[in-house]
Amino acid sequence: MNLDITDFRSIATVLCFVAFLGVTWWAYAPGRRQQFDEAARLPFADGSANENDPKENAHHE
Repeated sequence: MNLDITDFRSIATVLCFVAFLGVTWWAYAPGRRQQFDEAARLPFADGSANENDPKENAHHE
């Protein structure tokens, strides 16, 4: 079996396409919607959830 640069490019293209499909499947999986919705609301959080966390309060004192 004699591989040249065109064969390597073809293999790389197929591998990148498979990786793209994997990431797309991961991102649009139905079980991830709640996690992504929670992450999307993080910039609007008021920070009151961390008031009782001593590690967070140590930085503010």
